[in-house]
Amino acid sequence: MHNIPLLSSLNDEESMKISEGVVTKDFKKGDIIFRTGDKADRLYIVCSGKMKIFKYLSDGREQILYIYGAGDFVGGFNLLKEDEYKYNGVALEDTVVSTLSKKNFDEIIIKNPTITLKVLEQAYERIRWAEDLVGRLSSTSTDSKVASLLLRLEDDFGTRKGNKIVLNLTINREEMGSYAGISRETMTRKLGLFKDLGIIDFEGNKIIIINDEEKLKGML
Repeated sequence: MHNIPLLSSLNDEESMKISEGVVTKDFKKGDIIFRTGDKADRLYIVCSGKMKIFKYLSDGREQILYIYGAGDFVGGFNLLKEDEYKYNGVALEDTVVSTLSKKNFDEIIIKNPTITLKVLEQAYERIRWAEDLVGRLSSTSTDSKVASLLLRLEDDFGTRKGNKIVLNLTINREEMGSYAGISRETMTRKLGLFKDLGIIDFEGNKIIIINDEEKLKGML
């Protein structure tokens, strides 16, 4: 429990009590964790791996909203509102997820206001991510959409090495296009152009090296 940021403020006795209500499950890449319409009766906490949160557009295309990694959680506000999920959660890679029931969640937030504050802080961060997504989708410049996405992926997949950033991706070009609001073909073409310009480089299909972060920022 203490390794999960959301629950790190619990004392040993509280951690022991809460752990009785926690169910941990392994998911393989591509496994569905929850679907649109599922009752929001539990909190999902990513222990390891990554999951994507997405919804389907009216034309059937997938729009990725968020990518969550270890320590992130889904459903805090849904539990408070007793709502249902409006989006889908799928494992991007082999992922371990712990779930906490609404009953257990209610018990800990009553006694631990710091947990409520962490839920609110995370909600604020997600509003900022949503604003970033809206900015990407509303941009008329495809270059700007791709540049914004690459900068966004630094948080999820990036490792800084000197003056370069290595993105060790577990999403493919189609998913990158979904996240940026463009087609897979357009994403592939633009990444190739960025490579020709020396802004990025590739190592195989899954590793993108950002050579010039400032140039990407200048495209926004």
